[in-house]
Amino acid sequence: QDYTWEDHGFSLINRLYPDVGQLLDEKFQVVYNLTYNTIAMHCGVDTSMLRRAIWNYVHCVFGIRYDDYDYGEVNQLLERGLKIYIKTVACYPEKTTKRMYTQFWRHFKHSEKVHINLLLLEARMQAALLYALRAVTRYMT
Repeated sequence: QDYTWEDHGFSLINRLYPDVGQLLDEKFQVVYNLTYNTIAMHCGVDTSMLRRAIWNYVHCVFGIRYDDYDYGEVNQLLERGLKIYIKTVACYPEKTTKRMYTQFWRHFKHSEKVHINLLLLEARMQAALLYALRAVTRYMT
């Protein structure tokens, strides 16, 4: 919570590499906001809570937690198999198997599973950037 992308990382990277912060932020936002408003066979579903839970769970796996987020949502929205899959892809991608991919969310479309992968990889990238940029900030002060 004391070093976030919105409040610190974005402005520092823009200061160091003009326009790169904007490009990264747009990339994060596009993936985060990507939705067909469907879940499996259900249409017209607001998936924002699920997307936020996945994003915040990935950050949590890397030790980044936010005081203004209720992490109870993660346990309500992400089944155990999905959390194992997310953690494996984010932390140990070389251990990810096709079986793991097919085991979570069996009734969901591949496009929805691909979106999960995009979300978790972008959240992982943002988490890594936050650690690096925080180190740069500490060095500069």
